[in-house]
Amino acid sequence: MELYARQQFDFFLATAVERFSERIVQRCAGAENALKQLKEDANGEGIWLDQYVEHLFEDFLFNNTGGACFILSALEKRDIEIEENGKVEQVLQKMAHKAFADLLKNKTIESLDRSVGFGV
Repeated sequence: MELYARQQFDFFLATAVERFSERIVQRCAGAENALKQLKEDANGEGIWLDQYVEHLFEDFLFNNTGGACFILSALEKRDIEIEENGKVEQVLQKMAHKAFADLLKNKTIESLDRSVGFGV
């Protein structure tokens, strides 16, 4: 991945983590509750990770083949498990969604761990 594209992806990821953290902290009434819920069920009440990623991809115009390729290019070394059949476009988008959702969950857990640890 070219350096300019890496910078764009890193900005996208940082923005996604910040916005997602804020949303789930508000919905779950605090960072500790949000962290616990995120670890237990990332698609449970108040978290809805997959739904968030779906809307995020729409907002940043990544809900297409080009966007999926951009995400997958940035995450090419990550492992994902996916069983999907269908058109290439659909499979690429599912792969990008899954890979990014996994990364977003991990980065958000790290962010919330820091917040809870430092009492922020």
